[in-house]
Amino acid sequence: MFVTQENGGLSHLCSVQFFYYLLCLQWRKLKSKQMEKRVINPWGWQDKRSYVQAVEIKQAAGTLYCSGQAAVNADGQSSTDDMKTQLMQALQNLEQVISEAGYECRGIVRLNILTTSSAELFTCFDVFQDWIAKHGVKQATTLLEVKSLFETLKIELEATVVK
Repeated sequence: MFVTQENGGLSHLCSVQFFYYLLCLQWRKLKSKQMEKRVINPWGWQDKRSYVQAVEIKQAAGTLYCSGQAAVNADGQSSTDDMKTQLMQALQNLEQVISEAGYECRGIVRLNILTTSSAELFTCFDVFQDWIAKHGVKQATTLLEVKSLFETLKIELEATVVK
């Protein structure tokens, strides 16, 4: 609706409607820009190890930096269980943090693994690989063996997630 004033100019109502129209166009333009994720793998050997060499992200709507998630229950008790059980709990905790922040696990672009025993971790690495495959994650990963983690913990997962 265009309303004119006596002098032939557009009214304030028309100016507001035009401004609203421009805002709607800008919103559609921004909304149509989706995050682009490009995986860089110069070789094929890393595919069997459930990670990629690099991930490029363009037009991310948000980035979530997750603190290291470990086998700590809801009451703050550190697990004394074996590596496999601690790995499963750490993955569940990571998934919960990501979900509660409004992100999805498939948006993980970096996942660092800290463990007190690489040898022990590799006996149950299939648990990690299955979780990665289940969520369609393609992430850069660094695995570090450390002297110790907090209290009785054996593994910690630190993630960067985008949407």
